[in-house]
Parts: sequence; structure tokens; C-alpha cells
Amino acid sequence: MLAGPANSLRMKKPICLLLLLSGMGFAQDWPVYGGDEGGTRFARLSQISAANVAQLRLAWSVPTEELKTYAGTRLAQKAAFECTPLKVGRSVFVVTPTNRVLALDAGNGTRRWVYDPQLDRAQPYSEVTCRGLGYSQGRIYLATLDARLIALDAETGKPSADFGQGGQVDLKAPEVGSLVPGNYQVTSPPAVLGDLVVVGSAIGDNLASQEARGIVRAYDRVSGALRWSWDPVPRKAGEEGYDTWKGPKAHETGAANAWPPISVDPKRKLVFVSTTSPSPDYYGGERRGSNSMANSVVALRATDGRPHWHYQVVHHDLWDYDVPMQPVLLTLPGGREAVAVGTKMGHLFVLDRDTGLPLFPVEERPVLRSDVEGEESFPTQPFPSKLPVFGLRKVDVEEAWGPDEVTTQAARAWIARLRSAGIFTPPSLRGSVLAPSNIGGFNWGGLTYDAERGLLIGATNRVAAVVTLIPRAQFDESQPLPDRRLESELGLMKGTPYVVKREYLMDSSDHLRPMTKPPWGTLAAVDLARGELAWEVPLGSMVDPLKYPDAEKWGSISLGGPSCTAGGLTFVAATMDGHLRAFETATGKLLWKSQLPVSAHAAPMSYELDGKQYVLICAGGHGKAGTPLGDAVVAFALP
Repeated sequence: MLAGPANSLRMKKPICLLLLLSGMGFAQDWPVYGGDEGGTRFARLSQISAANVAQLRLAWSVPTEELKTYAGTRLAQKAAFECTPLKVGRSVFVVTPTNRVLALDAGNGTRRWVYDPQLDRAQPYSEVTCRGLGYSQGRIYLATLDARLIALDAETGKPSADFGQGGQVDLKAPEVGSLVPGNYQVTSPPAVLGDLVVVGSAIGDNLASQEARGIVRAYDRVSGALRWSWDPVPRKAGEEGYDTWKGPKAHETGAANAWPPISVDPKRKLVFVSTTSPSPDYYGGERRGSNSMANSVVALRATDGRPHWHYQVVHHDLWDYDVPMQPVLLTLPGGREAVAVGTKMGHLFVLDRDTGLPLFPVEERPVLRSDVEGEESFPTQPFPSKLPVFGLRKVDVEEAWGPDEVTTQAARAWIARLRSAGIFTPPSLRGSVLAPSNIGGFNWGGLTYDAERGLLIGATNRVAAVVTLIPRAQFDESQPLPDRRLESELGLMKGTPYVVKREYLMDSSDHLRPMTKPPWGTLAAVDLARGELAWEVPLGSMVDPLKYPDAEKWGSISLGGPSCTAGGLTFVAATMDGHLRAFETATGKLLWKSQLPVSAHAAPMSYELDGKQYVLICAGGHGKAGTPLGDAVVAFALP
């Protein structure tokens, strides 16, 4: 989407501001989190191509000075710099994990201004991240960890006085229900559609059955007044989907929130959201039934916030199988307009944009039933039967792997003790293998779509988790709760008979190496004209290549996503080895890589300024994954 002088700012702004943000000589902005309103992450730039990408060099790198803000707090343990910046005119806009917003010169990274919302850094935030910002007509929109929606003047970084109360709106309204400090947040960018700013929420998993409500809200873009709200859990008899929530407390369930980025379709006046699992993730005895509109892609009408259609990808979720990514609005080869998502199960769903009906076949198949007292798992789940499937499908003793016989035997012994029957194996008291895990298949890093080649591209994870339900009477509540995403976590699931323990099938003594056969992470492209796999290659490395010569054949768990360009390139970081890579989009051939200051768990973006194309990535490491932290914004360009 091009942003020129007529549409990048309010016309009442002074001409000097118009020149500052719109510039003279830029050709391509990146004014929306996903590159465009539909989240395709496709830059229509071709200066950098397969023929010259090997010549890419560092153009500039600047620190956000975020690390200084963690001093004396526990924020670093959960911090992740997952921002995909915006570029409007001559400025790049960046947001840090603690919601500090920086405006940088797009040509050299010089800081223009910084805004700090002054979070209470002593709060036990469930997540410490912010994936991006919203932008419209001279305003930056920021949604914060402490649940505020803030409007900033893009020229000065000062709050817009006519928005809400002094530039901000409190999202902790009574309608969202009871709030645990630090557990109700917004981590994704606000979406702008016409005169609306739309926000979801991030709600901590597995705390209780009656958590905060996952309400999606739209506010007036200028005044900040609430225009509408939508609750994914029906609360009153007669509301759509009410009968799919069964049990005396089912309609008091929390979550099912929309934490991933939101897409909008201005032509249809539709807002597309991805909803998550109801609370808690791993036990559904208090919310029996399919739990309609949780774990779904939902198209909301911009006029009133009511569902136009919805499509559920998991019935009665027991696996933390959220729809984890921004819906991608794309045009299929042949001209059909669609919406696509990838899931943690490694499934791809491509739906008609007007009706929500699958454009590639989907089958309801029987799945293993739960053996846990009080649970009523759903008997079937939807499976795409044409599009390729990614990630682990079943983990048995033959899938166990280690670099030597000792670790291989240890993996086999662990797996042999567990319940493992493939995808949708329900949690159990014995311990169940979830393959894929909650970080398996596709994740929040999302997809990119090259319409010129008809290729849908995403990073996939092949890692299993072990989930064990512990009867509450047998649990010592005085023990400390581990909280390292790739090691072990405990969820209290208050209001249910169980506590849940989640750990990953990894050898934590050796760089968190998975104990299943590699590759552990891949980059894959699907040809949407044929509905077939175009290519799939290992992505990155998560073990020491000096110790393991085959490390780059094994791939890495990735936390982040790809973007592509008209130059026929797909850029992706996301891996534990701290590289930014460029692949040939048509073939998956690795053409270039560069070591970053630390690992980068964000999606890259690309823009043009004064005739030069840049590729930019935020590199900040990942606290929960245990990688070193940083705070660098890094830009590359041709010499």
C-alpha cells in the first residue's frame, strides 16, 4: 500500500510535517503491521533480488536502550522484542517489549523522539512483548501491557489530547470481568479500519477456569469513544453458539480472546480475528461442548461488531491449539478472494472471504477420547485433506532421537511411559505427548504471501510437549512455579479438579535439543494454485555447529515469521542461532545470511527511501526461551 502526501496525514497538519512524514523521493512505505491491511507481508520492491542479495550489507543498527529499563525488575525473564516496525514517509516507528515507542530516521536510524507510557515495572506481566503499532492519518496507536490504548502524534510522539482522556483509553473496563494483576494485556498492534481502531487482548493461560473475558472492541479513531464490543463466549440464551457451551459454569468461561494481530477488509467492511482456547487450556470439564467461536477465524462486521461468519479449527480445545496468527487476506491464483491461517497443529485453512467456507477440502475425523474423570473431549476434529500438513504427527519410541545411544535410550524410556497416540491425544494423569505441541506447527510468526508466484510461506516447528494433569489434592501449592517457555511450566487452573504441568520433549542439558528426529524447524511454501507443497527446507540451527557438523540440516525451533518481496526473496530470522536469512521464494534455496547481535524473534519488513531498498529486523533475544537479550534495530541495504 502506497502512502503519499494526500493520505498519510491529516490535511490540517502544517506543510512541514507533511514533508517530514511523507518525504520526497520515497517509493514504498510499510504503514501497517503486516505490510498491508490483510497481513500478506509482501513488499512490492525488487531492487534487492536473487542476483544481488549476496551483496547485502549492514546499513545501520541502533539500540533502543530497552535493556536499561529492566534493571532491578524481573521483566527480562519474559522479555521478547517481537516488533515489526512501521515505515511512513521518512520515519520508522518501533515499539519495545515495555511499550516504549521510538521514531527513527528511515535512512540512518537517528532517533527523532521516544515516548514512554511509564508501565508499572513491578507488575507480574504474563508476557513482556509488543508486536507492533497501528497508524492512521498522522497518529500512532499503541496498545499496552497494562491494558491502555494510546494515540500519539506521529511528528512529536506526544499523546493526542482529543483522544480518550489525555490521549489514552483504559481497556480494563468492568465488562472484561475480574482481572488478575499483570494477566490482562494487549501484545499485538491495534488495527485501523476507516474511523475505527480495533483491539483484542492477551490473557494468561491456565490460571483459572473463570478468567477475564476475551472481548474485542472498536473505538473511534479520533475521539477514542467505544463504538462496539464483541465477546467470543456467548453469555445469554439465544446468542449464536450458546448451546455449544454446556455445564452450569460454561458461560462464565474466560479467554477465547483474540491475541494475534487483526486484519481488516475495507471493501467488505469486515474485521478478521483469530480466537484462542477458552480458559483453561488443558481441562474442559467446566465448559463441555464444541465451544463455538473459540479457536476460530471470525469475520466481524465493522458496522456493529457482530459475526458475519466464523470457522472453528479445533472443537473443545484441550491442547492450547489457539489460532495463533494474523489472518492473511489474499487473492488466489484465478482471482478468488480468501483468508488463510496456519495452526499449531500444522494445518492450513484457506477460507472464502465472503462465506468462511473452506476452499480446499476439510474432513471431520474421529480422534482419541479423554480418559480423565470429569472431561468430555469432542469426538471429532477438522482435518484439511488436500493441503499439506506440517509438524510432528505422532511420537513413539521409534521417533526418539539423540546424537548418541545414551541420549536416544533416555528419550525412548521417557516416551514409553507416556500416552502418545498422535495428534489430539488428550491430556492425562499419566502424561500425554502433544505432537505438535503448543509451539508446534505454525505459530504467531504467521505467514507471508507472494501473489505473483501464488506461494504461501511460513516457518514450522517440529517439537513435542508432555502435558500431565495433577489432581489438586496431590499438588503442593507452596512449590515455586517454573516459567521458562522451552523448559517447564505449571498452571494452577483454579476452579477445576487439576493442576497442569507442561514440559517439552527436550534434552535441557544440551542447548534444549529436541529428543525427536530432526528437522526441528523448517521454512515451507505451499502452491495455492495446486494446493500442494512447493518446497520445504530446514531453517536455522539450535545446537552448536562446531559440536554437531550436521546442525544446519536439523533446523531450529522458530519464534517469529517471514516476509517476502517482489524481488523473489523471502526473509526470515526467528531461529535460535541469531541469523537473518534470505531464501529464493520460488525454490527455497538459501542465498544469504547475516549474524545478528542476538537472536531476532520478529518478522522482518522492507521499505524504500530515496531510491534505496532496506530490509529491517528487530533483534532482542527471547527471555522465556533462554536466549541472550538485546535491543537492536538492524537495517540492511545494498552498497
